[in-house]
This record gives sequence, structure tokens and C-alpha cells, in this order.
Amino acid sequence: MPPPDGCHHNPSEDDGNSPTSPLDFLDQNYQELHQNCLTENTLYNDELFPPDDSSIGLFDDLPPDVDMSQVVWKRPSELVSDPKLIVDDVSRFDYAQGDVLGNCWFLAAIGALTFEKDIIKQVMPAEQSLTKDYAGIFHFRFWRFGKWIDVVIDDQLPTIDDELLFVCSKTSNEFWPALLEKAYAKVCGSYADLHAGYISEALMDFTGGTHMYYTLNTAPADLWEIMERAFKSKTLMGCGSKTGVRKTLPNPSHIFVTEENPVQLVRLLNPWGQEEWQGDWSDGSPLWDTVCEEVRKICHEVLNNGEFWMSMEDFTNIFENIDICCLCPDFLDGSAECHWTSERHFGRWNAETTAGGDIIKTETFWTNPQFRVKIDELNEECASGQHPENILVSLMQNHEKRHRNSQDNFNIGFYVFEMRSQSGRFLSEFFIDKESVAQTDELVEFREVMKFFRLEPGEYLIVPCTENPGEMASFVLSVFSKNETHMDIEEPEITAL
Repeated sequence: MPPPDGCHHNPSEDDGNSPTSPLDFLDQNYQELHQNCLTENTLYNDELFPPDDSSIGLFDDLPPDVDMSQVVWKRPSELVSDPKLIVDDVSRFDYAQGDVLGNCWFLAAIGALTFEKDIIKQVMPAEQSLTKDYAGIFHFRFWRFGKWIDVVIDDQLPTIDDELLFVCSKTSNEFWPALLEKAYAKVCGSYADLHAGYISEALMDFTGGTHMYYTLNTAPADLWEIMERAFKSKTLMGCGSKTGVRKTLPNPSHIFVTEENPVQLVRLLNPWGQEEWQGDWSDGSPLWDTVCEEVRKICHEVLNNGEFWMSMEDFTNIFENIDICCLCPDFLDGSAECHWTSERHFGRWNAETTAGGDIIKTETFWTNPQFRVKIDELNEECASGQHPENILVSLMQNHEKRHRNSQDNFNIGFYVFEMRSQSGRFLSEFFIDKESVAQTDELVEFREVMKFFRLEPGEYLIVPCTENPGEMASFVLSVFSKNETHMDIEEPEITAL
């Protein structure tokens, strides 16, 4: 079953798994472990993510004033007298990045997460507390490679001189950011495995939804309208600069200098919690003097909190890309009657059988997994929608390693071919001089690649691939469509290879 307000999901092998019915990560069941601790009147100790160097991991570059031999793991009650999981409410201003770990991509995604209360509740289940029924155990839910998982942790946190080593709260007795970071570190293998990444990775892991990526210098002319509709539709948005800094996009907005002269502004949040834009529409910009006092009171605060405004023009010139992650891309068409559907399939590239490499490897490309897709006619509401593309294909690679940074990603991509009905797999002859009707722009080493395109009703073949033959990994292929689609996989004939 899809998340609330998500895409209609056609049945496949991941049925039954959802944010409310996740798999137990590492076979640890939160309810059983929590109840055992309460019964035995003990605090939970997580043996699978222990309070030692193995959970911190190996760091290549440390600040000169950080001595990891001085790390002491402490529970919140050992740090403050009145620990709380949440103080007042969850906010993007609750936390600041630590000095040791370069995980601004993850913290930027948390900033986006704080705007969507329904999604927060599925990531951080309710009825957890540092006081009521407290047993030193917490759990968080993430979507990883097509499956929702429930991750159990204890609340022992790494500190030096009674200060949290990694993410810290601006309110000293609030601990949800540090515990959420610890749970995600456990999923990734260690804290060090959170170093360096793309905001889209965490956005997808928070939602299990559709990921859309736009390069700003080639973005569609209606990008502003897409962003505005996305903001109103339970989406998480983030962006990346040319220097690699990730930022959250809380929302786009029209600011009216006069009734006849609206200005398109974008509000951004730097996960560092400081360092803001200093140009037009920044906190100290005189352009705010041209706005009526009523709007200034709502939108303009001169605070060094990492949040700032900038014009859409400056945004597209200074930042490189924008990631939008939503439960479903229905908002793209601006119609309540046009609904996208989704199908998801799990596959694998196996050496010598189904890892054929890129299309230029003419002798082996055909051995890659092949997926048949039949696309029906658009209904009237979708045909008249504002978004011309009717298909989004997403390909995610998974090396199934315990540690996120222990395996470099392969260059991956996919090709889409028009086809006629035939039984069995398509052999090498089919692909000789066969032009694809759609494909990823290039093969890249991202965890996930996606592409929007328009396909006419008919039958098509999708072939996901790595760059080189013999590169082994699992993958998740997702197809989102405005049309009704029917998707099947052609199993390889191993004996023919």
C-alpha cells in the first residue's frame, strides 16, 4: 500500500510493506525489545550498533582540536537534567551541524522534513519519550532501496567534554536531531559513512516517494510554477550549489512590491545554521523597504539563522540543481482529476548472465534485464494537463554493503525502445542500429538516476544497465505514469549465454 496521498501502486513483489508495516532492520523488533526492557527494568544497549569506535567509523580528516580517543558515550539524562525528545515542536531551527561530520546533505533533508508533519510522523513514530515508558530505546523508519525498514537504536550518544560530537540541538535538552542522525548512521553502517552525499538520497529515504531532478541552467520555463505546486503538495525540496553545499528550499513565494509588480522569491535554509546570502533580498537588503509593512512582518526577519530569501533569477544563476521528492507527482498537472500510477520491480545485474554493460557493448548489451511496458491512452483530464511528459523512470542501484561508503557506485542508466509484441527476450540483433526513443542523458555514478519523457500509447522495452559488462549490483526500477501501464520482466535464458 502506498503512503497516504501517494500514487496508485500496481501490485508487485513489494506489496504489504509500508511506513506502517515496515521490515525490522537487522531483525530487531522495537516493541519486543522495548517491552523486555520495561519488564526487566533495564536500559537498552544496542549490541548491533554498540557505543564504540566501530559505530563512529573511520574519518580521513579531523579538525585538529578533536581527539577521538576522548569520546565518551552518554545518554541524554547524563548530559542534562531535563532531557526531552522534542521541545515545543519539530523545527528547522532546532539543530546545527557538528564540526566533525560533513553530512550537510542529510541535515538539509531534515530541514525539508520539518515542514511536512505527516512525513515526520512516519519517519519518527509518535509515543516515544525520554520520560514516559522510557527504556533507553527509540526507533525510526526509513525507505531503503524499495523497502520500508524500522531501525532500533539505544540513546547513547558520542560526546567529548559533555558536548555532542555530531549534530547538536540549539536547545540543550532537545534530542530528536541527534537520535534521528544516529538511526540513519546505523542504517548506513557508521557515523563516518554519512560523510558526503546528495540531498536526494535522504529525501527519498524519508518519503519512499518520487524523485525529480532539474538542472537549473536547462530547467523548463515553468519551473517556478512546478516549485509552487510542489510546495502545496507534501513535497520535500532541496538544492545544491556549484561548490557542493546542499540547502533546503522551505518554499517559493510571490512578494508584491506593488500590485502590478510581483517578484518571484525563493526562501532557502543553510543547514550549517549560519552563513547567508548577502545579495538582493537578503536580510539586510534595502529592497525590503519597497515592500509593504504587512508583508515585511511575515517574511522579513534579520536573524543569522541560516535562512534567507533570494530572487528566482539569482537562485537559478547561483545554484546548480534542485531536487523535488514527493509522495506522488500528481501536482505536476495542476489537476485534481489526473492521477499518476507507479510500478516497482527489483532486479540484479549478475556477472556473465545479466550484466551486459552499456549499449556500445554490442555483443553483451542484450543480456541486461529487459522490462516490457505497455502504455494505454491518456484520459481526457491527463491529456489536457500542464505537464507534457507522461512517464518518469527511476533506476536505483544497491550494492547491499553494510557500510554506505565501502562501495563506489557504478555508472548507471537506462534505454527505452519501441517494440512490437513478441515472446521471449530480445537478442542482440534487435539492438543493432536500433535507436532508443528515450534514455538517460548519460551514465552517471549516482545512487539513483531518473528521467522524464513523453511516450505515445504502445509497447516499449526498458533496459537498465551499468557502464561495463560484469559489474554486479542489485537495482530497483520504478515507472511512474499518467497513463495506465502494464509492466513485465523478461527473464534471461541462462543456457543461451
